[in-house]
Amino acid sequence: MNRKIIVLDTTLRDGEQVPGAKLNMQQKVEIAQQLKRLHVDIIEAGFPASSAGDFQAVQEIARSVGDSVTITALARAVKNDIDAVYESIKLAQNPLIHIVLGTSNIHVEKKFNRSKEAVMQMGVDAVKYAKTLLPNVQYSTEDASRSDFEYLWKTIEAVVKAGATMINVPDTVGFAVPEQFGDLIRRLNERLKNLNENVVLSVHCHNDLGLATANTLSAIKNGAEKIECTINGLGERAGNTSLEEVVMALKVRESFYNSYTDIQTKELLRTSRLVSHLTGLDVQVNKAITGENAFAHSSGIHQDGLLKDKQVYEIMSPEDVGAESMELILTARSGRHAFKNAVEKMGFATTDAADFEQLFGKFLALADAKKEVYDHDVFYLVTSHRTLNESEKHLYELESFQVVSNDLHPTATVQLKKGSETMTGSAVGDGPIDALYSVIKSLVGLEVQLKDYKINSLSRGKEAIGRVNIRIEYEGKTYSGRAMDTDIIKASANAFLNGINAVLLELVKA
Repeated sequence: MNRKIIVLDTTLRDGEQVPGAKLNMQQKVEIAQQLKRLHVDIIEAGFPASSAGDFQAVQEIARSVGDSVTITALARAVKNDIDAVYESIKLAQNPLIHIVLGTSNIHVEKKFNRSKEAVMQMGVDAVKYAKTLLPNVQYSTEDASRSDFEYLWKTIEAVVKAGATMINVPDTVGFAVPEQFGDLIRRLNERLKNLNENVVLSVHCHNDLGLATANTLSAIKNGAEKIECTINGLGERAGNTSLEEVVMALKVRESFYNSYTDIQTKELLRTSRLVSHLTGLDVQVNKAITGENAFAHSSGIHQDGLLKDKQVYEIMSPEDVGAESMELILTARSGRHAFKNAVEKMGFATTDAADFEQLFGKFLALADAKKEVYDHDVFYLVTSHRTLNESEKHLYELESFQVVSNDLHPTATVQLKKGSETMTGSAVGDGPIDALYSVIKSLVGLEVQLKDYKINSLSRGKEAIGRVNIRIEYEGKTYSGRAMDTDIIKASANAFLNGINAVLLELVKA
């Protein structure tokens, strides 16, 4: 009989720890709503003790999607962290407290500077306290893959007896290899089921050696009942286990793993694109499942085989992951019904009539500028509209600009608006973008450094929308900004302004 594997998505906690990938509350809620459409079982919504903003975002996610998805958040093994998690998630129908504490020698000795017994007792006390607040408590044995097995097991045994309902075994630094990690999970699973068969065994793998997906699948084969993943494999350093890779591996090789998930796989590509757009982190073109070339075939031999039978070179169809083969091209004359159908096909709600009219107005403006509007365009139009932060909107805005490009003195003139104040300035630079960014820096009075500048076309056609992603550095911290427009110079200016606004928002909170 096939086992159901519980899927916890930690894109909004571990995934957001990527430098420059900070999301605002509206963006986090938008991703959480898409994760709900994806049918993940648990959303780890953040680390509420880290900041007031993270606490509020977790709380809003619990309110927004906690009716049908289990909501959890991370806590260290201290009372204040556990209280912050409880207060932020308690509105969800099935909240879960997640406690993490290291078990490897290097964590115990270097991080805590305590004895192993004292650290274990910290974990036990934390679980006992969490159980007074909620019935469901997950305990993560941080750096488990580098821990002494008997100490690891004693810790698990102690926290289970204290009331933990889930035990998570992380490969925190991506040190594990599939054979050893699978064996570790098998040994723990055998002991855990003898101790308490109702406790769920979970894994959380990092990708430092490129083995996160392989280690997770090995763990499932050896008894793990729950997996922790992120969309696009986001996360610190080389990232986490990619949700889409594990889910599709279980689906395509179900007879081997004898396991399945409840994930709606046709939402995978849409979810990947949403996370990529909002974080500003592109998916590599050859990324498994969701990369642009994942279903592309350029070899003549491959194309010949595919024309004869798709199964010759395809183990899954593009439609399985939401890469629809049919696309309806919209124009300014398509009307509300056609546009509404396109928006709903992508999984977005259109029940708010006033909001839809605003969105339709933006569509008409885009259609006038672009003539033909494709699925990519609609997707980015909706996500930009839905995740616009009002406080950001009223920081710096681009009123008008003029750029002169030549090989002598590229010049930019910019007019910005901040509240009721308007400011204008000009600058020269090494090129048009350098001139544009120089004048914006002088007008806002912030000495930021441009670290990265990327521009892509979002769809085909000579009027294709250009998306600009930038990363800037201010006082040692990285911030991202992104914008899109059919005018790539305008998109470049707005992306830079959005990055500066992100800096200013953090300065105000501080």
